[in-house]
Amino acid sequence: MHTQTENHVGANWLAALDAEARGLVEAVDAQPDARSLLEGTLDKEGYIHFLIQTYHYARWSTPILAEAGVRLRQQGRLPELATLLIQKGEEERGHDRWLLSDLKNLGCSEEAVESAARSPAVEAYTGWNFFTSRAGVATAALGTAYVLEYLSQTRAGLWAERLRELSTIPNIRKSVTFLRSHGALDGDHVAEMERLFAGLTEPEDQEAILFSARVARCVYPRIFRQGGELAR
Repeated sequence: MHTQTENHVGANWLAALDAEARGLVEAVDAQPDARSLLEGTLDKEGYIHFLIQTYHYARWSTPILAEAGVRLRQQGRLPELATLLIQKGEEERGHDRWLLSDLKNLGCSEEAVESAARSPAVEAYTGWNFFTSRAGVATAALGTAYVLEYLSQTRAGLWAERLRELSTIPNIRKSVTFLRSHGALDGDHVAEMERLFAGLTEPEDQEAILFSARVARCVYPRIFRQGGELAR
């Protein structure tokens, strides 16, 4: 794999990864619906769109992470990171049910959620991560996991709090389970990943993690409504 991330591998690669995570937060905050989410003023349609698109990528988190971990273990490489991937896959299990519960409390049936269109961003996100998990550099999945968990640590709990305090969406207090839970969980996860990454010296793995982090930073912000687009 040869990308522009090559200049960052080596001693400075963790600083480059941190920059991608911070860049994701900035890119998300630049989205109008995300700004409204942070202010607690996002309308019902926009919040439903966000939750539905989140469901359609979060439902695949367990197989993506687990398959990457199993491949790494089969290759006989990086046993701690293989275990981390499998563990993170288990940690993500059932989070899609939180989203379905939140959406049900907003009046969306499971059937409506399942049949809703996936945005191009979700298709790109899941396609890329399934590729890296099944055929690419297996450790790449950790780049996606790192920046999204960093985003959750800095924004998910705050989004939930602002919605509970300020939103006029009916039944909103029962519809922030996914955000509230991720905000509470992902801080420790980020610290654990940083600890394990500190011992990773293989340039190909560093590069793969950085590249996937960059893909997530570019793609994820587009799961919010774009120009009035709504999930149907």
